[in-house]
Amino acid sequence: MEFHDIVYREAQQSGDIAATPQAAPSEAAWRRQIVPDDVLLFRYSALTFNGHRIHYDRRYVTEVEGYPGLIVHGPLIATLLLDLLRRELPQADVVSFRFRAVRPTFDLQPFHVNGQPQADGKTIHLWASDHEGWLTMDATAVLR
Repeated sequence: MEFHDIVYREAQQSGDIAATPQAAPSEAAWRRQIVPDDVLLFRYSALTFNGHRIHYDRRYVTEVEGYPGLIVHGPLIATLLLDLLRRELPQADVVSFRFRAVRPTFDLQPFHVNGQPQADGKTIHLWASDHEGWLTMDATAVLR
């Protein structure tokens, strides 16, 4: 069974103070660099029937929305985190996976997906970090 709680934040207003970025953990047992591009983002948008132009229309996202580049889909990053776990532990049986996006990821620079098994042997801490080392997504997978 799968449950989704998706929360979108309101658009930033002029005068709003930007949230202070959080440094990503520095110790990772697993790390993979991802180079996002407009083709990947367009294909993921098509695959998930996501028509929001912030993911594939550079002119719209920069001129209308005011972002510096295309925004990498949060669910795509979450999928890449699970893929990292699958690559490292191919026999793992994931019983739960929770993720939270904490900062936008743009297609202008490579980003990293990272993982660190925890001491209990069943919990995997997963996270994504941008090219500056800021945490962009934090996740936890629990194995059977």
